[in-house]
Amino acid sequence: MEPQTIDLVARPIEAAAFAPYGTLLPPHEDGKLFGPDEAQLELGRGTPRFYVMRLAGRPSGFRRITRHLQVTQCLAAVGGGSWVIAVCPPDDPDSATAVPDLGRLAAFEVPGDVAIMLHRSTWHAGPYFAGPRKDFFNLELADTNQVDHHSVDLAERFGKVYRFNGVA
Repeated sequence: MEPQTIDLVARPIEAAAFAPYGTLLPPHEDGKLFGPDEAQLELGRGTPRFYVMRLAGRPSGFRRITRHLQVTQCLAAVGGGSWVIAVCPPDDPDSATAVPDLGRLAAFEVPGDVAIMLHRSTWHAGPYFAGPRKDFFNLELADTNQVDHHSVDLAERFGKVYRFNGVA
């Protein structure tokens, strides 16, 4: 049986709307004191890794969603340009067998001068972007992609696939 294709509109990211999933990190003037509007990082469960991640050939939709139980994750576009990410809240953040609540799936367009931090265990699909390739700053743990990459195939589990249908 073919999975149902669901259109998902990416809305412009705002701090309050993104709060269940993570923290929006817009630019601030140098000298601003640390506060609750900034990334509250959880990097103590391993060796932090900051690198430039190159992505190529990103489709305009997805059938898998992933989360990392051990770490917050920060993403930002290198060189600017907007991009899109789909997210679900980090319910049951310590369970490797949990599944996302698709009723709370949301997609956001992130401007090129803004970074995001995903809460530990936030489900995410993306980044997605126009063009053949894009580089992203990525902060996670050194072994996140080997030992802390918990994914659900949405077509198999829920009979659904998602495609982005413009920006709200």
